Amino acid sequence: MRIDLVDGRRGRTLEVSVAPGDMGRVIGRRGRIANAIRTVVRAAGAKDGAEVDVDFVD
Repeated sequence: MRIDLVDGRRGRTLEVSVAPGDMGRVIGRRGRIANAIRTVVRAAGAKDGAEVDVDFVD
């Protein structure tokens, strides 16, 4: 797993790179785990006054 921080027009984006075999585990059924990760990261960013998004990359 590798995480890169990218500054863009919409704020900061965390790009999470995982192995193709692990992508299903990270995303979860119907994207529930991925959505939960995004929610926690956005809440932590909002607490610090930053707009942060999470993208999962192959």
